[in-house]
Amino acid sequence: MMQMGLPGFDPPTPTDRLMFLLYPNPAAAQRIAAEARRLRDVLQLRGQPLQTDRFHVTLHHLGDYVGLPADIVRKGEAAGEALATAPFEVVFDRALSFANRPGNNPFTLQGGEGVQALVGFQQKLALEMAKVGLKPDKAFVPHVTLLYDAQIAPAQTIAPIGWTVDRFVLVQSKLGQTRHIVLKSWSLVG
Repeated sequence: MMQMGLPGFDPPTPTDRLMFLLYPNPAAAQRIAAEARRLRDVLQLRGQPLQTDRFHVTLHHLGDYVGLPADIVRKGEAAGEALATAPFEVVFDRALSFANRPGNNPFTLQGGEGVQALVGFQQKLALEMAKVGLKPDKAFVPHVTLLYDAQIAPAQTIAPIGWTVDRFVLVQSKLGQTRHIVLKSWSLVG
């Protein structure tokens, strides 16, 4: 006789992801979209570029959850509130694939010297997260995902794409729905 699994023994499937993100301003997002289309054609990639309003830099993941955990949201809001820094410039000047997902490799914008202020900002946010009991991401490769593709594209130099980072957000991502809900936004002043 086949035994049926007992309810409650399989962990529930996460429905929501919490993240701190940076979104490019609309002009930079349009340039990123145009570059994604150009590179897709030049490199003969098959993946579809992300929607223009979905381009972002992930600063930190706060975890995947079943539903929206109010305590983690509160801690994220406290970390965001505590971070005081001036706006800064970010510049991406190359595109390449991450080869970490066989058959579904992220093709990304990355940068050299132009992302150093971004790295510093991410580290400052990590310190504030730790103060409120959140676990910051240890590894950080600043990037904007353009599309996902089976092919691994080699590094390509591109005309620099940059913007002034003047805000960051705490986002609830509805897993599998390609939907971001901004829970809180902070302006950088200085």
